[in-house]
Amino acid sequence: MPRGPIAVAPAAFRRTLPLALLCAGGAWAQSSDNATATLQPVVVTATRTEAAPFDVPASIDAVGSDTIRDGKLQVNISESLGSVPGLAARDRQNYAQDVQISVRGFGARSTFGIRGVRLYVDGIPATLPDGQGQISNVDLSSTDRIEVLRGPFSALYGNSSGGVIQVFTEEGSGPPTVGFGAAGGSNGTWRTNVRFGGSAGAFSYLGSASHFYTDGYRDHSAAERNIGNAKFTWRPDDASKLTLVVNSVALPEAQDPLGLSRAQYDTNPRGVDPSATNFNTRKTVDQTQAGLIYERRFDAVNSIRAMVYDGHRNTQQFQSIPVATQGNPLNPGGVIALGRDYQGTDLRWTAKTTLAGGPFTFIAGLAYDNLDEHRHGYQNFIDDTLGVQGALRRDETNKVYDFDQYAQASWQPAPAWTIDAGVRHSKVSFTSTDHYIVGKNGDDSGAADYGATLPVAGILFAASPDVHLYATAGKGFETPTLNELAYRPNGQTGLNFGLQPARSNSVEAGIKTRYEAIGQLNLALFETRTSNEIVTLTNSGGRSTYQNAGSTRRTGIELSWSRQWFENLHAQAAYTWLAAIYRDGFLTCTATPCTTPTVAIASGNRIPGLARNAFYASLGWAPPQGWRGGMEARSVSRVYVNDLNSDAAPGYAIASLNGGYVAKIAHWDLSGFARIDNLFDRKYAGSVIVNEGNGRYFEPAPGRTWLVGLSGSVSF
Repeated sequence: MPRGPIAVAPAAFRRTLPLALLCAGGAWAQSSDNATATLQPVVVTATRTEAAPFDVPASIDAVGSDTIRDGKLQVNISESLGSVPGLAARDRQNYAQDVQISVRGFGARSTFGIRGVRLYVDGIPATLPDGQGQISNVDLSSTDRIEVLRGPFSALYGNSSGGVIQVFTEEGSGPPTVGFGAAGGSNGTWRTNVRFGGSAGAFSYLGSASHFYTDGYRDHSAAERNIGNAKFTWRPDDASKLTLVVNSVALPEAQDPLGLSRAQYDTNPRGVDPSATNFNTRKTVDQTQAGLIYERRFDAVNSIRAMVYDGHRNTQQFQSIPVATQGNPLNPGGVIALGRDYQGTDLRWTAKTTLAGGPFTFIAGLAYDNLDEHRHGYQNFIDDTLGVQGALRRDETNKVYDFDQYAQASWQPAPAWTIDAGVRHSKVSFTSTDHYIVGKNGDDSGAADYGATLPVAGILFAASPDVHLYATAGKGFETPTLNELAYRPNGQTGLNFGLQPARSNSVEAGIKTRYEAIGQLNLALFETRTSNEIVTLTNSGGRSTYQNAGSTRRTGIELSWSRQWFENLHAQAAYTWLAAIYRDGFLTCTATPCTTPTVAIASGNRIPGLARNAFYASLGWAPPQGWRGGMEARSVSRVYVNDLNSDAAPGYAIASLNGGYVAKIAHWDLSGFARIDNLFDRKYAGSVIVNEGNGRYFEPAPGRTWLVGLSGSVSF
């Protein structure tokens, strides 16, 4: 789903706001799907208790199943998140990496996976205890909703909580139902899926599986991915519920096209650097995990929730590290092989009572997560043959665990006032044991512990039933991930335990309004100041090193609006203005190898990987049966590619159209759709690789593409 910004400064934003509201339409920041003529809110659980987002002193969005699946390929989570202000979700056209996600400027520097943003699937962490996460195991064909929490309250989820994204799978209900779906389009893209679900008495079930294949828009970017998901729910009585979630993802092979230099991008955006084909850069992944959640209400006041999970993930990645570079006896090679076992638990007690005559909810919990990683490094050549697994160059066992305690409360001392507060104490421990001790490559074992206490407080004032004002403040912290610790910038072996966690102070103020005449309009202003910001030092051939810079500041405005007419005509719009800068200057590297940073980054430079302006708008006609259609537009201002701000991906504006037909015939529900993306065939870079050491920053997006799909289900 498109997403975008208008390239305007704050003053111009004030002038263009009325036009934007008249012309576009936007997702009610609290509900991208379910705004109705009577403006009924949805219920979200991002604050760990069910609440209408309109009544919470925080920025929360919920994207529903219709938005996720209607007229979509249903492969990348980025397809559905365009209507969420403050969030940038970019499809990199590279399935050897993950979708590039940042929330209010956190996570933009990640060159692999998702970091700086906490991820959950059905309440089970998709972010490991070191702060690194991935979302490729989500089957969008069975997803019920996606919740996005931004701002200070995200810190109540612990390490690396610049924002929180939670995905919830549908639960089975009603008679047995079997469904199917298929879609195909440009660049040899195909997706098929099946699903089944239903309920019988106290037991319900839902299962789904999907297969995806693409030749890729760029050369050397073909990929295949298979996902399976199952959710079983048992309610032995009215007061308890047991949920089992099992999912698996397999990426047999995803070619990695790497980035392009400015000259390569200008000349042939579909091409690749020769190093990608010479070394056959690619990635394989297989992962299986399961989680069990037990919920029990003891009485009108007290309830508990207990969750346990366990998983295993194998990853092998072939990089383009030159053979000559690997001649150094300390070099860990050009092939990474990771075996990861992870597990954890979260135990939570909730009490809903009264305090001084006002409703009062108190939540306290303990969370423990553990990761055991076996990391191997190999040469990416044998004799003169490149792109094959060669000699062993690294062998180590890394362990990470976190143990957190948290408490939060919500109190309504008067009908118009709600006070929310919470605190979380986090401890994150890293241990590395080196098993590769050969010649000059000595014992690089080591350990590091990080900890923080994170308070958050917010207040909401209901000026009227349709106007709510709120303000929040809190602290957050972000440890380096194992991938960021994996390499020392000076070329020495072992983990980079010199890295320190970044610490942040955030404030937010906002207004939420809902009027039947104008729709739902939400505005949030925020600022986050971070010390010890973790920044990219070197980045080459898929391998990055990091350092702590000074302080940074992220200041922004988020605006969203939605309106519905005639029951079936829905408009929505979202705008984000983000000023993210380095407040302190520092030294960095601009080439690899680099043993000592010598290039000065000036105070006031923009943090790379972030757009100053982003705007999204859509208008759709979606009756329950018959013809339907819609249009979407987005624009994004330029994005700097490095800390020097010496080059940038230009801003762009794109549009898309979609149409389809929905029919119900006896026990069958059938639908078909067609869509065209990048309608005017604009050339643009959809994402960038921050501080890429060879200057290959740009990841081109496709030109005009088409997609058609068919789905159906039958109940027995």
